[in-house]
Amino acid sequence: EVQLVESGGGLVQTGESLKLSCVTSGFAFSDAAMSWVRQTPGKELEWVASTYEYLETKFYADSVRGRFTISTDSAKNTVYLQMNGLKPGDTAVYYCNAGAYWGQGTQVTVSS
Repeated sequence: EVQLVESGGGLVQTGESLKLSCVTSGFAFSDAAMSWVRQTPGKELEWVASTYEYLETKFYADSVRGRFTISTDSAKNTVYLQMNGLKPGDTAVYYCNAGAYWGQGTQVTVSS
C-alpha cells in the first residue's frame, strides 16, 4: 500500500520559516519524482516544487524560488520542503505528490 504522510504545517508570522516533511512507503522512492503542491480554498492546485533524485534535478515555481528548498532523504523515504521568508500568499494546504499518489495535506497559515 502506498502512503504519503505530511507533517510540519502550522501558523507562523510573515518572514518566519517552516519545514514540511512527507514520509512515504510502498513504492520505489529513489526512482520517483517527488513534488509539493499547494491549494488555497476556492483556487486550483498550484505546483510548488519537484525533485528528481535520479536526475539530481530540482525545479521551483517562480513564486517560491529562492525562498523554498525541496530535498530528500532516501534512507528515510522522506521528502522535505524548507520554507523561508514566508508570506501571507503562501497560506495553503500543502500536499506531497508522487505521480498518481497524494498525501492528505498539511495546513500552512502565514499571518501578516
